[in-house]
Amino acid sequence: MYKIKFSKLALKDKKLIEKSKLIKIVNNLLHKIEENPFCYPPSYEKLNLKYKMYSRRISRQHRLVYMVNEEKKEIYIIRMWTCYELVDKK
Repeated sequence: MYKIKFSKLALKDKKLIEKSKLIKIVNNLLHKIEENPFCYPPSYEKLNLKYKMYSRRISRQHRLVYMVNEEKKEIYIIRMWTCYELVDKK
């Protein structure tokens, strides 16, 4: 099991998620990646191999973007809303 940590932006995004009624979907995703950050379904997309960043779809517009630290067994949630403007996609 991995420990989940949130960035300041992700905590702000959480408020938007709750207002948009996507909270059940996000909680489900968080629970799944807490067990295994690379599980299927739902599929994930590699965004940056150097920093081990991944993205999962919340809705058509919104994504859950996170980094994985295998050594510490931690997942760092970067964004939970529209986020591609802040992610270096490679």
